[in-house]
Amino acid sequence: MSEEPALVSAQDVEYVGFWARVGASLIDTFAMLFLIVPLMLWYFGDSWAYADGVMAFFINWIAPAVAVMLFWRFRGATPGKMVISAVIVDARTFAEPTPGQLIGRYLGYYVSTIPLMLGFVWVAFDARKQGWHDKMANTVVIRKRA
Repeated sequence: MSEEPALVSAQDVEYVGFWARVGASLIDTFAMLFLIVPLMLWYFGDSWAYADGVMAFFINWIAPAVAVMLFWRFRGATPGKMVISAVIVDARTFAEPTPGQLIGRYLGYYVSTIPLMLGFVWVAFDARKQGWHDKMANTVVIRKRA
């Protein structure tokens, strides 16, 4: 994404809703599984499903977090969001979010998940289709314009 401010007004924005974001998340989950499981099998062999330790933590938690945030930073979206033509932007300016916002958004996923995934379900009821993680990071997910 470019560093220039977005030339988008609030009237021109189409917020991406709950079901589209669920679909994007499913695409991202399967893509991540196709990367993580073979790596775990290669490193741990047949006992991969019960692996623990530093390397298992890195493969299962750190590497996916870094990959997601790199996609957000350099593409504005994960592969699943790209499929549905969505992009993550700053909620006030509709410009590219800061790295701090992206880190906060990712950490906000845990906040959104812990209480029975209510932070994600919130997207279905919010006027701007923001989950709790979006609200924490001051971001929105909008339809990317061609």
